[in-house]
Amino acid sequence: MHSFPLVTLLLTPLLAVPTYAVLTPNQITHFITFGDSYTDVFLAGDGGRSWPLYVLDYVDLGSANASLTLHPYAMSGGICSHTLNNLPWPSVFEEELPAFYNDSSNGTLDGSAPGVLGDITPDNTLYSIWLGTNDVGAGALLTGEAPEGVTVVDTVACTVNWVKTLYDKGARNFLFQNMNPLEKTPMYSRNGKPTGTWTASKNATEWNIMIHELTTAGNKLAELMLQQLVPTLDGAHVALFDSHSLFNDMIANPEQYLNGTATVNVTTAIRTCDWQENEDPTDTVPCTVVNGTDRDSYMWQDELHPSEQADRIVAQQIAQVVQGEDNKYTTWLS
Repeated sequence: MHSFPLVTLLLTPLLAVPTYAVLTPNQITHFITFGDSYTDVFLAGDGGRSWPLYVLDYVDLGSANASLTLHPYAMSGGICSHTLNNLPWPSVFEEELPAFYNDSSNGTLDGSAPGVLGDITPDNTLYSIWLGTNDVGAGALLTGEAPEGVTVVDTVACTVNWVKTLYDKGARNFLFQNMNPLEKTPMYSRNGKPTGTWTASKNATEWNIMIHELTTAGNKLAELMLQQLVPTLDGAHVALFDSHSLFNDMIANPEQYLNGTATVNVTTAIRTCDWQENEDPTDTVPCTVVNGTDRDSYMWQDELHPSEQADRIVAQQIAQVVQGEDNKYTTWLS
């Protein structure tokens, strides 16, 4: 099993951290994203435009003197490493990072000559990652199908190691997005029904409790690991974006965020399919789909993915970070 370095928790005092903006206006002109279907711009999980594309819109609207170039490496199904997860999906360490390294070396990252990064510098580039849903969920830790001995400590340490790995390659600005409250998605709710990704029998209440434990514990581990990592990264700026709190706020106060023409809905999805228990996942089943402007009243696109409107909210928040503004969900650790 591949080993990712673990920090020693609670043996040294945690640092007092600044929460004010560290980046400056117009500093960031390149945004490089890693993760899973939440962030994939080619197979967007939200059924429309994914949030990084909206970040481009909001930054361009809010900044008269600068524009932002997106370099997307997130892949649907993304996990941290194949050494920690048996799912046959792309991983950050075996697929996404190598793709980035390849583009960096051959010039396709920004169209420059091979081996030249052009105007991409450590100072003007922000690297982000939003990961964990597929490492803790069904088919992995939740259902006991991760490789023997793997725990949430390992999967979180792997994701945190993404920061150190890119730092060693010259990156200096990082945005680490923590896990959503997955227990509030249709798939993992106490009323969760069979889905196209899991039709087998399950105890929905047990799933709800356990996924809450995994995401909450995983997020706290990530915070502690990052706090102990940053003093070793001279010259780096690392921010923790609290996706978990943002989504809890959207769910608790949907009228402030969801602006469609239907009644706000934070429990069911835009696309809901009638899967039966133990049905073959390759079957074709009837689905109900919400259309038009009613879609923007929904929190969830399907059983697991945020809606396009929810992703617009994510993008608005992250655009503030990119533009060097203070953001209520972002804590700068260095």
